[in-house]
Amino acid sequence: MNQPASNKSEPKLDTPPAVSAADAKPEAKPERSGRLSADDWAQAALDLIAEQGVAAVAVEPLARRLGVTKGSFYWHFPSRDALLVAALERWEKVEQETVFGQLEPIPDPRQRLRSLFHLVAHEVKSHIIYSELLKALDHPAVQPVIGRVSERRLDYLTASFRQAGLSRTDAQHRARLLYAAYVGFLQLNLQLHQTRMQHDEFEAYVEHMMATLIPSS
Repeated sequence: MNQPASNKSEPKLDTPPAVSAADAKPEAKPERSGRLSADDWAQAALDLIAEQGVAAVAVEPLARRLGVTKGSFYWHFPSRDALLVAALERWEKVEQETVFGQLEPIPDPRQRLRSLFHLVAHEVKSHIIYSELLKALDHPAVQPVIGRVSERRLDYLTASFRQAGLSRTDAQHRARLLYAAYVGFLQLNLQLHQTRMQHDEFEAYVEHMMATLIPSS
């Protein structure tokens, strides 16, 4: 993630209130004709991670899902681990482009943070993938990706809070507090199976988080 830009318009962001694995299930794909790309395989692996976790990624079930033979897989990847690395790199890149790329044009740091809160609060599938990756931190392909993503997120938040007027130390503390709240919320919803919030309750929670953590002008 790049550092937040200092002069850049708030996107409108809305989606469902909470997260569950069912929200991330992709639509059934028709049988394919023609050769699949490496990105097709990587995206299918991400879909499977969202549904069943990292351990579920395997060549044969993915080939069945995509309606092709295993030969299509080996055209692009030498092994299952190579596919997993490609899938994680795709997730990392798409997150950076779709989440932080949307925020770059917003000039006011408080407005940028509000947009980030709204976007992250409603980005269901990315949450589920992230939660599944946290469960698999002992995998050698997963840990470096989670490390890079977390570091970039914290750097971005710290820079935004600095631009919103906090001191360096306070900005770092606020960024850690916000990130810990985000990870904790995922744990409650996805791993501890907390009762799903109703829409109005969830939106009120997001507003409370923004009022609590974003510095007033």
